[in-house]
Amino acid sequence: MGTRFHKMHGLGNDFVVFDARVAPVALDAGRVRAIADRHTGVGCDQLIVLEHSDSADLRMRIFNADGGEVEACGNASRCVALLEGGTTAIETAGGIIHASVNGAGATVDMGKPRFGWDEIPLAYAMDTAPMPVGWEDLQNPVAVNVGNPHVVFLMEDSSGIDLARLGPLIEKDPLFPEGVNINVAQTRIGGMNVGGVRRGGLDLRVWERGAGLTQACGTGACATAVAAIKYGHMTSPVGVQLPGGLLVIEWTEGESIRMTGPAAHVFTGEIDL
Repeated sequence: MGTRFHKMHGLGNDFVVFDARVAPVALDAGRVRAIADRHTGVGCDQLIVLEHSDSADLRMRIFNADGGEVEACGNASRCVALLEGGTTAIETAGGIIHASVNGAGATVDMGKPRFGWDEIPLAYAMDTAPMPVGWEDLQNPVAVNVGNPHVVFLMEDSSGIDLARLGPLIEKDPLFPEGVNINVAQTRIGGMNVGGVRRGGLDLRVWERGAGLTQACGTGACATAVAAIKYGHMTSPVGVQLPGGLLVIEWTEGESIRMTGPAAHVFTGEIDL
């Protein structure tokens, strides 16, 4: 018999979910890459393994399509919440998060963002808001850790940015010893009130570390909204429009980030590992 899995997605950011609490799951980087392959495997952006936890309701391990294990994934957290039902405390490598089912999706408490250069982490000390670095037309990002590392480029017009080309260069830059996720965002038209406070939403594209361009990135939406609220004169909540759909991010200085958005169960299957 094969090993059972769930195919799920959050705004098109798709996952293969294994429950190792039910039966052992033997995985290595090669198997992850094979399962994630969209031509010869099941196909996914990330592979999720659920395990028993001593400190939460369950432990969620996250593997990118390239086989590397990462710390956090906001869209996967909503999918796991939907799979479990109710309210779930989820242990991740980036910390414990709490998710509650909300209609056809979930709201996730993603924890508090971190801004220190050594918390991102960066290879050496520097300002993180803005960073005194750049790559061609992408200059002076804000660095935020929301369980995993992000740089955020807040731009007036991001339409001319070739993120498919620049994303891999920034992701692998030696400045980021653990790699980094790259977020390119612009404020939607009509987002400025008379007091100079932006109240509109953000249009966002994300190059995910180890996965590339995806339809949506929950942690990217969180990092970008936090950067916009803290440094871009926006107010919470912020609607973040990704290629796959909309996420709503709430954050107040010194508090945890709350992310709300949809999640979907596509099908259940079995695979021979």
